[in-house]
Amino acid sequence: MNLIEVTRELNTEEKCLAYLEKLRWPNGVRCPQCGNEKLSRYETKNKSGKIIRLFQCLERTCKYKFSPTTGTLYHDSHLPLDKWFLAIALISESKKGISANQLRRALGVQYKTAWHLAHRIREAMKIDDPMKLKGIVEADETYVGGRYDKRRKRETHEKTCVMGVIQRGGQVRAQKIRSRGARAIAEFVKASVEPGAKLMTDQYAGYKNVGRLYEHSTVNHSHLEYVAGLTHTNSIENFWSLFKRGLVGSFHQISEKHLDRYLNEFCFRFNARNDHDLFGVTVKNLLAGKALPYETLTQ
Repeated sequence: MNLIEVTRELNTEEKCLAYLEKLRWPNGVRCPQCGNEKLSRYETKNKSGKIIRLFQCLERTCKYKFSPTTGTLYHDSHLPLDKWFLAIALISESKKGISANQLRRALGVQYKTAWHLAHRIREAMKIDDPMKLKGIVEADETYVGGRYDKRRKRETHEKTCVMGVIQRGGQVRAQKIRSRGARAIAEFVKASVEPGAKLMTDQYAGYKNVGRLYEHSTVNHSHLEYVAGLTHTNSIENFWSLFKRGLVGSFHQISEKHLDRYLNEFCFRFNARNDHDLFGVTVKNLLAGKALPYETLTQ
């Protein structure tokens, strides 16, 4: 579903609950506690007088009452589901990201709500156990932070270092690393790239040791060499360009503490670029996602 379809087909709480029900139980509703498929449906009113639809398990030893949002991130939220889905659609469709302030205007909520909501969605975009990349893999590192200004008394190496690898024609992995040192680079590459892959980098010395574990080839950017046959790092550099355009054009400034979540968002969108239902995948990830309290983000 794209943004237009979401605003047209999921514009009420009832439609959103029906969509969640179908997504969560594609083969029919089952009790989350015991797995029983024999259920009864009924309606009741909550404290505010709003009618809500519930299920009750008919298993004698269970009798569990639940709704499509029970046990999910949506259940403990005061935000209506249609605004949740609109936010997911906006973030999924925005190639270069969308700021919390822009999300606030689109949803008609407070900035604090929009900021928290965006981070919860980004957390759901995280790949918990990613498969290692194989074949031809490009690796490169970059720095995130403002441009050098002598008044700040900060050198390039004092910025936050981010490492990325991309399987040519495939997926990308990126995360913050503690430094640009050879040991930190080797740890990330070995955790992200399958042995036997062809590793392509620039001639930075930090790749020398880890390069011995792979079929390693390089290009010399200092000599204006950017392509040598099949050897280049253009794919990963294109990803950095996309990510930094998002930082400059949408977010302007981000905290180092939350940097990995922004990387999760851009990697998720990039890896699912050929998926026709990116919205549905994100909604489903949130169904199984873990809580991310506001206090955890701000402490």
